[in-house]
Amino acid sequence: MLRKAAVTTVSNGSYLQGQANGRLPSVDGGQPAQGGKVVLKKKVTLLRGISIIIGTIIGAGIFISPKGILKNTGSVGMSLTVWTVCGILSLFGALCYAELGTCIKKSGGHYTYILEAFGPLPAFVRVWVELLIIRPAATAVISLAFGRYILEPFFMQCEIPELAVKLITAVGITLVMVLNSTSVSWSARIQIFLTFCKLVAILIIIVPGVIQLIKGETQHFKNAFAGNDASVLGLPLAFYSGMYAYSGWFYLNFVTEEVENPEKNIPLAICISMIIVTVGYVLTNVAYFTTISAGELLLSKAVAVTFAERLMGSFSLAVPVFVALSCFGSMNGGIFAVSRMFFVASREGHLPEILSMIHVRKHTPLPAVIVLHPLTMIMLFNGELYSLLNFLSFARWLFIGLVVAGLIYLRYKRPDMPRPFKVPLFIPALFSFTCLFMVALSLYSDPVNTGIGFAITLTGVPAYYLFIVWDKKPKWFRKLLGK
Repeated sequence: MLRKAAVTTVSNGSYLQGQANGRLPSVDGGQPAQGGKVVLKKKVTLLRGISIIIGTIIGAGIFISPKGILKNTGSVGMSLTVWTVCGILSLFGALCYAELGTCIKKSGGHYTYILEAFGPLPAFVRVWVELLIIRPAATAVISLAFGRYILEPFFMQCEIPELAVKLITAVGITLVMVLNSTSVSWSARIQIFLTFCKLVAILIIIVPGVIQLIKGETQHFKNAFAGNDASVLGLPLAFYSGMYAYSGWFYLNFVTEEVENPEKNIPLAICISMIIVTVGYVLTNVAYFTTISAGELLLSKAVAVTFAERLMGSFSLAVPVFVALSCFGSMNGGIFAVSRMFFVASREGHLPEILSMIHVRKHTPLPAVIVLHPLTMIMLFNGELYSLLNFLSFARWLFIGLVVAGLIYLRYKRPDMPRPFKVPLFIPALFSFTCLFMVALSLYSDPVNTGIGFAITLTGVPAYYLFIVWDKKPKWFRKLLGK
């Protein structure tokens, strides 16, 4: 049922030639598979690409609790400014990834670009942390929000039992895994539908907010920049929260080999998606403040629900359903994209060989998808998810900053590389500096949790030498790794 993916050669001077174990990694979509081998098909159109980006960025945060930015900025005006600036900075990062995605036409996202620019060790550390901790924990957290809000309409008068939340969450995770294992086309179609639901949910908030503004409900915007003074670290932490809310713009680069006409569709999908998300996020926050004061927003557990209850009456029951659908879309988009990172890392010899196999009939990277299921279930029932994400939140920005710095490095290392889409140099310079600044800030403001995360990340170094470099492995050990 599973067969090894077809592979082709790539340009000289690239680590993507599979130097780790002599296997060549990449399927260049412009070349046919050889010898009847199975390949991932190009089924990601422009619309599906937009749905992957928007559907993964917009999760539960904008509907539940956008108070982190308000708390750290101290005023309505400054919080709206931070939402806007974070959207622009995220667009800068997305444009950098658009350049990388059009000149390095390989799936894998962060992993592939770090491998291309800096070699196998940092690339292995990136995929090691993603597989063991980041993706299972992130999927478990967003799926817990899905489970809680899908049950909300049934427990309006009482607290939702924790076991019920985890059980329905486990069903949701399993459903997403099955969907991504069964069909790329159906996974993409459902992602388009869920993205449409997310945009409808945002419009349900924005339209009444605009009506409130027309009616003159602007009292919460008077002296918008007056309020409680934020601490010295408040503004940088607000930017950290904002950048986290926009994260997800990089997921289309994880499936580059499956994108139709990537030179055109990757930059277009990224630009269209980031404009829609940024405008939607800012207008949603403006809508909140037409009805809810800054103090009330800070006290609310679910801002969208509070907003809907005040303006929509019984229709507010629909909000938890839309939040649940939004979370499900983020789960689906994240698993669809990240499984391709594991697929490519296995092709490079950095993960067990079975993860690079493709289902003969369904043309899905089945093992790379289902490997996440047991790890995610362990995280789900472990109960320490948020602490775990705090440990490793800095790792995301560390490696994204490294990827964008790698873009600058490749400009000088390989100036003749074809670049169908090219950004001005100040954009990657500014964005990589922002990422590294946030990493340094997290080390300063929360040294314990960040230090633990840093230590977990460093375990990838001995793992690299044990699993990849060490040639004299016992026979049973090599067999376990599929070599």
